[in-house]
Amino acid sequence: MDLYFECNSGISGDMSVAALLDAGASKEKLEKALNSMKLQNEFSYNIKKVSVNAIQATDFDVIIPNLEEHHHEHHCHEHHHEPHQEHNHEHNHEHHHEHRNLEDVNKIIEMAEMTDNAKNLAKKIFKIVAQAESIVHGKDISEVHFHEVGAIDSIADIVSFSVLFDDISPDKVYFSTLAEGHGTIECQHGTLNIPVPAVCEIVSKYNIPIRITENEGEMVTPTGAAIVAALYSGEKLPDEIKINKVGYGAGKRKYKNPVLRVMLIN
Repeated sequence: MDLYFECNSGISGDMSVAALLDAGASKEKLEKALNSMKLQNEFSYNIKKVSVNAIQATDFDVIIPNLEEHHHEHHCHEHHHEPHQEHNHEHNHEHHHEHRNLEDVNKIIEMAEMTDNAKNLAKKIFKIVAQAESIVHGKDISEVHFHEVGAIDSIADIVSFSVLFDDISPDKVYFSTLAEGHGTIECQHGTLNIPVPAVCEIVSKYNIPIRITENEGEMVTPTGAAIVAALYSGEKLPDEIKINKVGYGAGKRKYKNPVLRVMLIN
């Protein structure tokens, strides 16, 4: 069995988790891994069915205490909030979360109840993000600190994805060309052009094709790009496939079709 990621609406960590859940990967294994990390006081999560353009999809949402609403991810998470929430975001959580570097994150992954293959994949994805951030910010990789809330989001997304991917254990993985939006986003450090610098670094280093679409806004996140980079072989989808199962992962963005579709194929 092979796995095909159709990234015509971009890719992010939460969309990837949701799509694999929707395709039938084990929710029980995901819950076991997340609960075993002993970070319950720092986040909770919600899995539900939603409608995207009248198509039923799965939504995976990481919820951070003391935030009215929090939708993912990484160092540029503020752009998911309405302006009136940003002030609340900047100050309310300071005493509830830690700055973590790659070594700290790897220790958390090691504690999780998941297979060695899943742990290795999670570490690989996080290292890809950290390497990109180190280049963008001009820091040694050991000095890259994943921003407090963003780190929690990313840990939940990447661990969940790795557990679900390992549960499916496809023989081969295929990706369509990544579709990205355009414009700018507001981050904790100011305004960034889309694709954000970390995404540019990842797709450049791993030779991943990307196309810029008419959609305004970020469609490919660093976590999404790192998931692709960790699994990307460059192999093209065969001309003919048999589709066994389809999964739809809902995105949080307000563009035309915010959904990641995955297919179990042979």
